[in-house]
Amino acid sequence: MTKRRHRVSAATAVVGLVIAGTHLLGATSAYADDPKPSVPPGTEPSPAAPVPIDSNAPGLKIPQGGTLAPVKVLDIAEVVEDLGGEQRRQETNQNVMMALQSEVLFPENSAVFNAQAAARIQAIAQEINTQKATRIRVFGFTDDQGSYEHGKELSKQRADAVQAELAKTVTNPGVTYDVRGYSEDYPIADNSTEEGRKKNRRVEITFPRGATGGTGGTGTTG
Repeated sequence: MTKRRHRVSAATAVVGLVIAGTHLLGATSAYADDPKPSVPPGTEPSPAAPVPIDSNAPGLKIPQGGTLAPVKVLDIAEVVEDLGGEQRRQETNQNVMMALQSEVLFPENSAVFNAQAAARIQAIAQEINTQKATRIRVFGFTDDQGSYEHGKELSKQRADAVQAELAKTVTNPGVTYDVRGYSEDYPIADNSTEEGRKKNRRVEITFPRGATGGTGGTGTTG
């Protein structure tokens, strides 16, 4: 499977869940708690040419007695996606997010796994064990076809199914799950095309990297 890898600053990469230009599962990262994108991914205005800067301008000099602010390390996001668009992995300094298109897990309009789904989810569960993560988010999403309420029910049922499968393999003590269904909210692509709708139909699994970020929280078990 051919994969594409790139690194971006999380401060500029997050527009709304997932999911960056060649995303194939979506154009940007999409977290359900983030604001909804204001424009479809890929339609943002191009950056303007850099403004000339005079290094001797008084406004760029530190006033007498002033000091520099403390150094801040920006969170870096690394995205690995398969060209088929079925799976996308996004890592930051703190979290790992795995997004799976619904078509690779479920038949159409169903929350019952297909034959290949369990193996994919078990592989993610093994990584959760390796990271010693104990706080796991499982969020389901649909496209905008059909009613909002039906999409919310279906996306939650799919998230519940993924969580139940994860729980069979995740062995970390004290693990908690935050399981939600968001229907058509937080799209990562344009719902006006089938390609975009396919990207929006997804389940995201997010967990902290390493033991330091994996404790605490008040998740539910679905």
